[in-house]
Amino acid sequence: MSIEFIFRIIGMIVFGILGAYLGIYIGNVTNQSVEISGFLFCLVGILFGLILTPYFTTRPMRLIRRTLLSISTQTLASGLTGMVVGLIIAALLTFPISLLPQPLGKILPFVGVVLFGYLGIAVFVMRQTDLLSLFRIGDGHSSTEASTANQPSYRTVLLDTSVIIDGRIADIARTGFLVGTLLIPRFVLNELQFIADSSDNLRRQRGRRGIEVISQLQKDTSTPLRISDIDVEGVREVDDKLVVLARQLRCPILTNDYNLNRIAELQGVSVLNVNELANAVKLVFLPGESIEVNVIQEGKEAGQGVGYLDDGTMVVVEDGRSYLNRKINVTVTKVLQTAAGRMIFARLERED
Repeated sequence: MSIEFIFRIIGMIVFGILGAYLGIYIGNVTNQSVEISGFLFCLVGILFGLILTPYFTTRPMRLIRRTLLSISTQTLASGLTGMVVGLIIAALLTFPISLLPQPLGKILPFVGVVLFGYLGIAVFVMRQTDLLSLFRIGDGHSSTEASTANQPSYRTVLLDTSVIIDGRIADIARTGFLVGTLLIPRFVLNELQFIADSSDNLRRQRGRRGIEVISQLQKDTSTPLRISDIDVEGVREVDDKLVVLARQLRCPILTNDYNLNRIAELQGVSVLNVNELANAVKLVFLPGESIEVNVIQEGKEAGQGVGYLDDGTMVVVEDGRSYLNRKINVTVTKVLQTAAGRMIFARLERED
């Protein structure tokens, strides 16, 4: 039995009783049948309470709850602080304003409370970053920290299902390059559990690996991880929920999903792509440099051998087929950047 249904029953009883009393009163005033009038108004009250009770009880509370969940902790704290400051200023001005001639002495104090409360919230929320940097200076932080306080820093990073399953996020977090709190919404965790319970063996293994990655992130103290029940109403797809949630929280999405990357960028959401990071930190080789590679398979062209570097970069070795399963020194002839990654073409190193 849901809370909304309970409130409907309570509202039906309360408004039914009030309607009966109102019907009896109207029947006495108009000299009509008290029983009929009371019965009819009782039915109207029951219908009113059954239909409309949730709209001024549970529905507003749900709206307030969703709003509070979508607001970041910094914004919420700034708003509450601004409201307190505004109410204090209004309280200081209430007494002199109340001495004004009537009716201004009664109306203006109430207007002042509402106005200064709103102004306090608005100012503190809009200038929260500047105020935070000011407090840091007051706490004795260095001038370097104070100057970087105004620069945008991500306090929350949303994790996508794909980047959790990928597994590299645990190693990245361990290095300390991720600044802020990693946030996993409950709907992402539910999707991961659905994948782990799949009948397909490969999908099941990927889902279980994602759960193990979350467990590693929880044990790692270098980057805090938080699992939240925050949700987005009216949206079904997980990717769409992540984009809407990232816009509400003003935080980036960490993913390696190309489609989600494009959709988020089109809607103005910052994206941290693990694949782009991996390509950015790969070693740079120039034609003429010498590298060592282990040839593990044959190439597409005649005589070619293929090997891979430690970072996964493919190396195509000319005339390297005869060196299968051997480590050889090769000279880079060309470096090709493709959509799938970086590819290096090389030839056998000539011995002097």
